[in-house]
Amino acid sequence: MRVDELAWGADGLLPVVVQDERTGAVLTLAYANREALERTLAERTTHLFSRSRDALWRKGETSGNVQSVVGVDYDCDADALLYRVVPSGPACHTGTPSCFSDRLLGGEPQVAPGAFERAVAHLRATIEARRSASPETSYTAKLLAGGVDRIGKKIGEEATEVVIAAKNGSRDELRWEAADLLYHLFVLLAERDLDLDEVGEELLRRAK
Repeated sequence: MRVDELAWGADGLLPVVVQDERTGAVLTLAYANREALERTLAERTTHLFSRSRDALWRKGETSGNVQSVVGVDYDCDADALLYRVVPSGPACHTGTPSCFSDRLLGGEPQVAPGAFERAVAHLRATIEARRSASPETSYTAKLLAGGVDRIGKKIGEEATEVVIAAKNGSRDELRWEAADLLYHLFVLLAERDLDLDEVGEELLRRAK
């Protein structure tokens, strides 16, 4: 389907759900016009349309929290979009990982069994696929191009943020930061050509 074949609203907009490709977390609900979608597809970074400012905007243009777009899906009626992204920082302007940080119905969100194993398998495949991507359009490719020094610096930063999140006592913040740390660790292992199964074998050896 072409961009102009989508079921654009009378105002020329479509709702956009922005989802973390690595964790599956919903980050934002926003809107896009044709230009925003076309720029997203061309540049592989999140572009949206602000109804309050009546203007196109790129996520991270002021905060630096850009989002690398891994994929764009549309729903069965072609009247809503899903941006699957790898964020480089909090999605919400308040500084929280997701704009959906408050809950009307209590209780902890359900976690699908085996989610970690599926996420690791998907992340491994994604990292490998990004080896040949352009650093200009892929955050993973940029990390790999920077080598151990660049990735190692990020791991240090993320490890510190994990500790801070744990001390803050926020499960959402800790989950977000732990996912960031694991992602950057996996990129480092890929850069050094150390397969995750080798790490798994070491863990199993220790378990014995």
